Amino acid sequence: MSSAPAGPLAAAQAAPSRAYRRYVLGVLTAVYVSNYVDRQILSILLEPIKHAFSLSDTQLGFLSGISFAIFYATLGIPIAMWADRGSRRSIITLATVIFSVMTAVCGLATSFGQLALARIGVGIGEAGSSPPSHSIVADFYRPHERATAMAIFALGVNLGILIGFLAGGWINELFGWRAAFLVVGAPGLLLALLVRTTLREPPRGQSEGRDHEARAAAPPLAEAFRTFWRVRSLRHIAAGATLNSFVGYGAVAWVPAFLIRSFGMSTGDVGTALALIIGIVGGAGTFLGGYTADRLARRDVRWNVWLVAACVGGATPFAFGVYLAPDAFWSLVSFLVPAAVGALYLGPSLAMVQGLVPLRMRTLASAVLLFVINIIGLGLGPQTIGILSDLLAPRFGEESLRYALLLAGLVNVWAALHFLLAGRTLARDLER
Repeated sequence: MSSAPAGPLAAAQAAPSRAYRRYVLGVLTAVYVSNYVDRQILSILLEPIKHAFSLSDTQLGFLSGISFAIFYATLGIPIAMWADRGSRRSIITLATVIFSVMTAVCGLATSFGQLALARIGVGIGEAGSSPPSHSIVADFYRPHERATAMAIFALGVNLGILIGFLAGGWINELFGWRAAFLVVGAPGLLLALLVRTTLREPPRGQSEGRDHEARAAAPPLAEAFRTFWRVRSLRHIAAGATLNSFVGYGAVAWVPAFLIRSFGMSTGDVGTALALIIGIVGGAGTFLGGYTADRLARRDVRWNVWLVAACVGGATPFAFGVYLAPDAFWSLVSFLVPAAVGALYLGPSLAMVQGLVPLRMRTLASAVLLFVINIIGLGLGPQTIGILSDLLAPRFGEESLRYALLLAGLVNVWAALHFLLAGRTLARDLER
């Protein structure tokens, strides 16, 4: 972060400059990268952890899914309500300290139970990071810039997976899986200090000239859920994002183990290959998705959801190629397309959510969306694939994971349909 503008605190006192806005977005994106490194490093370490504790795939699915997601999703809502009433910067700082420390604690676990508790701690910390960040970004970037800004923020997914897979794979090869957790936990503490000392709270609604609305009372939780149900486009965006994340989180959690089991790759080789594909190709897709949506939406705002529907549906046949390929090379080549669109939905979806709800509901709306995404996507995605793999094992043996992933990939067709349906009322709902 050495490229931060001089005197960032002073810059925030007046109307935010372009340089300061970029600085804020850069710092929050870096926090999100650290968030995802700590969250996803477990995926590349599943096989050594499986052998260390003699675990089943169902237990591994619990570690990578439910144990993290339940606390991450449920605590995100009360924390978001706090953020809609208090200091978003302070909440992000505290959350980053907690998830960083608990990631390091994962490396000290000596049993399945201890590791599960440590993962719960990571989930508790990460629950307070993203929704306040979404709200701050929305206050710095105007509506016609917001999908691009949110897509840049969403690059944290791809960059976090890149670093997590690359670092986790090779640190495991050289020093063991425990060292990997200890090493990746430390940078978050430095980022927490940076957030606390250089970021300032923007006035709520400043990017739209709606500062006066910020004085309204923050709505109760029930009103946020009613808004998601009442606003038809919002309902379909939430459903599409949730189903897309079910497939995406499941794949990120289990594709490393699939490549190791079915093709005999090492953790270092798998980590390198997936880091480059998800990090670079996936990152380009995530950014270009938000950028393209902003450009197309100037002519018709429905492109924010149409673009996602086209990309998610179009990538589904290539996902089948990943799991039916005869060797690792063709599997990884096929994976290029699903990786490119895996997180593409985030930028346009987050931007639309921020535009479809009142100012004082923005942080809470993000938390509600993330609650549904993470309970079903992050929680049930890896868990369902693990259970399917165990159920299919008597017939397919070591190849059971291949077919479990293949079946889960079909859900993306359903996801694409919801994004298409969101387009039917999006323009009207945004005006309202």
